[in-house]
Amino acid sequence: MSDTTDDRPEDHRPTSDAAAQGAVPASHETTPAADATPVAPAAESTPAAPPVPTRSPADAAAAWPPPAQAPASGQAPTASQPTASQPTASQPAASHQPTAAHYGTPQNPAPHAHGYASAPSGATTPTGQAFGPAATGTYGTHPTLTLPESEVAKPRKKSSGTKIAALLIAAALVGGGAGLGGTYAGLALWGGSNGATASGPTAITVNDPSDVNATAAVAAKVVPSVVTISATAGTSGGTGSGVILSDDGYVLTNTHVVTLDGQSGNTTLSVTTSDGRVYAAKLVGTDPTYDLAVIKLENASNLTPIEWADSSKLNVGDNTIAVGAPLGLANTVTTGIVSALNRSIEVASSAAPSDSSDSSEGSQGGQGSGESPFFFDFGQGQQSTQATQTIKIAVIQTDAAINPGNSGGALVDDEGKLIGINVAIASAGSSSSSSGQSGNIGVGFSIPSDIAKRVSQEIIDNGSATHGLLGASVQDAASIQGATTTGAYVAEVTAGGAAQAGGLQKGDVITEFNGIPVTSSVDLTAQVRALAAGSEATVTYLRGGKQATAQVTLGSMPAS
Repeated sequence: MSDTTDDRPEDHRPTSDAAAQGAVPASHETTPAADATPVAPAAESTPAAPPVPTRSPADAAAAWPPPAQAPASGQAPTASQPTASQPTASQPAASHQPTAAHYGTPQNPAPHAHGYASAPSGATTPTGQAFGPAATGTYGTHPTLTLPESEVAKPRKKSSGTKIAALLIAAALVGGGAGLGGTYAGLALWGGSNGATASGPTAITVNDPSDVNATAAVAAKVVPSVVTISATAGTSGGTGSGVILSDDGYVLTNTHVVTLDGQSGNTTLSVTTSDGRVYAAKLVGTDPTYDLAVIKLENASNLTPIEWADSSKLNVGDNTIAVGAPLGLANTVTTGIVSALNRSIEVASSAAPSDSSDSSEGSQGGQGSGESPFFFDFGQGQQSTQATQTIKIAVIQTDAAINPGNSGGALVDDEGKLIGINVAIASAGSSSSSSGQSGNIGVGFSIPSDIAKRVSQEIIDNGSATHGLLGASVQDAASIQGATTTGAYVAEVTAGGAAQAGGLQKGDVITEFNGIPVTSSVDLTAQVRALAAGSEATVTYLRGGKQATAQVTLGSMPAS
């Protein structure tokens, strides 16, 4: 169940810092080719035009694409007519004029970098507390894009180029440039006596600043907010991912990552940030019911928190980007769409609380044996112990590649905002407890951000989170003889529970919960558990073929 990986060769090759400073994407909708109309050479009597003045990345991004020039009717631009970016001889040049062509502008594209770049010169020793043996060499840091105080020009119309430029500016503001242009540093994943080392880019590498797409821009914003987590307990260990919640080091991840799927409640935790800093971390609290956990990095500061999105506003088909460390490969970015919403899955979990209330019966996934095809994405493809309990969770389904080690990482929208915490994948194999784990097959699951935000805040505030309790035993309505609809069949009502107080009876078929369709017992349990104890909810049900609604105040699920 470990998410550790083999060592990978390192490739230290330099890249141009100028590329990092001038990464400005081109709009494929409104931008004319940079060399479509060559500028006529200046007449001998006309002084040569000065070189293009240096512009900051923020100004360049805001001004891109350049406005089209409209020469007089029937006339082509001449040497005496300045181009969009060239001052005339009578106009004073900028106070600091470059003596050579300035890379990173549309007129002088930055030279292509090859492979990974070495860490920027002058990089300082990371402030994070080292964990395990001290690393040698210098950690790479993101090159900082200097953004002077200037008014950003309003876009002429909404386009993909404008959106990408805005994302790049945001990335520069929150992530020191987020490594545009490429940085490189060794990444030590400490794992006890059998620790593994993963090496790779510590930021998003952009080799062609003139052709940066939306995914690269989003990744540049998000990668600094995602970390790699190493957990060890004795001879066992594994890696996963996490999302930074605060600048002082609170990180959200999965319970199965920090407990090695319930094997240990006292694991040793090491966290590596995207720029190569390594911190020791302590467990703040876990929530096995929804497989979420919060850890706190020691002596951390100036980290880049993730930005939350409202997952209730998602649509099927929306773009998604997954960021994490599959197989220990930090800063990995994959893309997809929202494949389904209001999905619920049942996952085997050794850390699951043993609780018989709100019990449900029925199989899921169309498996003839009744075994769930869903499981946590453990790095080495297997669990060391056979789980005897399961959890039911509401999830976002996505086809963005989620592989072993992505657990706890971010699923974001096309603005780089967090819409989910990656938690599980589906397998075409027949067993989640053997070597049948095959990795991504295009069916991955994330816990919606609205649920993750509530649970993580309760853990930070109280050390644990609460979950709703309906007070009923339910079954799949479709499995009941004579069934005419899907839903959750109420097999038993607990005396004094929320269901009984709301007027629900044995034999009712619940078809909606707070407006969300309920097609099985797993759907109902997952939606009830997603709410905090004491929450108000509306239940739609069928009784004797007639539809009715009930208002319930959820009880509290007993602490495990």
